[in-house]
Amino acid sequence: MARPAAGDGRRRTTITDVAARAGVSVPTVSRVLAGNYPVATATRTKVLRAMRELDYVVNAHARALAGATTKTVAFLVQDITAPFFNHIAQGVEAQATTEGRLCLVCTTSGDPTRELAVVELMREQHADAVILVGGGSTRAEYRQRMTHFARALDNAGSRLVEYDNEGGAFAMTSHLLSVGHRRIAFLGASDDFTTAAERVAGYRRAHDAFGVPVDTDLIVRGDFTRSFGYSTVARLLADGPEFTAIFAGTDMVAAGAMQAVREAGLRIPYDISVAGYDDVPLASEITPRLTTVHVPHQELGRTAVRQALHRHEEGVSQHVV
Repeated sequence: MARPAAGDGRRRTTITDVAARAGVSVPTVSRVLAGNYPVATATRTKVLRAMRELDYVVNAHARALAGATTKTVAFLVQDITAPFFNHIAQGVEAQATTEGRLCLVCTTSGDPTRELAVVELMREQHADAVILVGGGSTRAEYRQRMTHFARALDNAGSRLVEYDNEGGAFAMTSHLLSVGHRRIAFLGASDDFTTAAERVAGYRRAHDAFGVPVDTDLIVRGDFTRSFGYSTVARLLADGPEFTAIFAGTDMVAAGAMQAVREAGLRIPYDISVAGYDDVPLASEITPRLTTVHVPHQELGRTAVRQALHRHEEGVSQHVV
């Protein structure tokens, strides 16, 4: 039978070749590769030497078919260019490397169908962990299917690592209210994704706590982009309801809002105060520096990987905030 060839036309080295070079049986080489069977130190050394000499590469697909993992951590993200996501990605990649895993990054463009498809694919490929970053869709169908895949990935249930999203929005809105603002525009509301919905909830809860009615005209729906912040504030300043402060759903939205405020000839914070959410590096680079809610991006990524890879160890919680 013809054997598979390497990319340059050479025959690919097989486990049989390694066994022959090391002078051991094929099952012995398999035990060394699996790492979960007792093998004499001298025998293990011979097998590993043979693997190096033959430049043997483990067939990950075959290992997956045999029930082993692929030593892979899959990282699913909407947009890898967004500062919020790429800083979490650094944490995921750093911890995956520490754990001896390869980090595979998959972008979904915020498409729930794409997210589900990638999760299913990673399950089929026996990934050690699947890290899904960002607010999930609130649609019932999405939640049902994602729950199904989460249970398939881990019979004990998936591990949830999150920060107090609503609490952060409550704290920032409370800060603005405490310094006297009563007309605060919130930019980036959405009923479709949990992140936006939770931040609006925190905004509303703070108003309730201070006894200040919420003007729903000041809660503006939109995406978390700089262009949305710019166009929305330009419109509000031209013909919208009055406001003295802006709470942007993200720092990127805040950056666009600040540009529109400046172009209108107004001063920040003397005429209009602006606050953001996420504390990405941009927040300290713009002028004036942006007041924002800090999110521990890299620790979120690291913790997610640790929780997933060590999920069966004693003391590992299923839900970390």
